[in-house]
Amino acid sequence: MTGAIVPGHAADDEILHELGSLLLRQVRGEDIACQYGGDELILILPDASRAVTRERAELICEYAQMFHLQFEGQSLAAVTLSLGVAVFPEHGITSTGILRAVDAALYRAKNQGRSRVVVAE
Repeated sequence: MTGAIVPGHAADDEILHELGSLLLRQVRGEDIACQYGGDELILILPDASRAVTRERAELICEYAQMFHLQFEGQSLAAVTLSLGVAVFPEHGITSTGILRAVDAALYRAKNQGRSRVVVAE
């Protein structure tokens, strides 16, 4: 049985690279995927409904759990994501308002447990 290691900075970079690749496979031509912070990624889905956006977030969460990443010859610990979802104009009418709403949803997801999607209130 292969052990699992908890990621360090170099391993984190590998995980972010894989997540970036996953996001790029999940985007439509009009979508925008980018790194927003150190370990935060953002996916902008123009003209997507709340239901479609949530479904896409849940699918990404599921796909990330299927990663079987190796780093320096060892298996990395399972990848789990906390995802926040916000929709324009329901959760904000400016980029600042949307980012505030999605950030609050993200932290609610983190507080509720691993591999969770939370839609802004």
